[in-house]
Amino acid sequence: MNAPLLEDLDFKKGGGLIAAIAQDFRSGKVLMLAFMNAESYAATLSKGLAVFYSRSRKELWTKGETSGNSLKVLSISADCDGDALVLSVEPAGPACHKGTESCFVGAAGSTISFLADLDRLVEQRSVDLPEGSYTTKLLADKGKLASKKVGEEAVELALAAQTESDERVVSEAADLFYHSIALLRARGLGLAEVAGELRKRN
Repeated sequence: MNAPLLEDLDFKKGGGLIAAIAQDFRSGKVLMLAFMNAESYAATLSKGLAVFYSRSRKELWTKGETSGNSLKVLSISADCDGDALVLSVEPAGPACHKGTESCFVGAAGSTISFLADLDRLVEQRSVDLPEGSYTTKLLADKGKLASKKVGEEAVELALAAQTESDERVVSEAADLFYHSIALLRARGLGLAEVAGELRKRN
């Protein structure tokens, strides 16, 4: 896990505590804000799960310890002063104790983060395989239908780009993106792997 060294963080400024923001690694959505002390930070690095310090109970607590809605920590970044953290996390269920995805009302990532939401939805469909769902149909034959549809939609997008309106091009691109996500999920892959590959190429 990429993370700052404990000695590089300034816990003194906040009376022994540092604000820690949990951010969904896929969508970029801010999920929650909590606090860490040196002990909880070390525990987070050790467990790979978000461990915070409760200011009211005066004790460490591991997110999801009772609810099961844990936060797997993929990386941690500190601000320029070393007195605030952003945790890039993979949530297992809602982050908020009220059962919502985020503790912040109306929280959203960038507009493009909807692709991450769609990827997560298709991933869940690959597990649940709800009867009558078009996505289930795309996933049920190990991606054969999805492969066919990706080919069709790619051709339709290319043709639309030559002769049709911008609205039509956007519509065809949306079809291609959706079917591509379904194809990836049929192979047990997702947008995170694609983003990782693009990052390597950059």
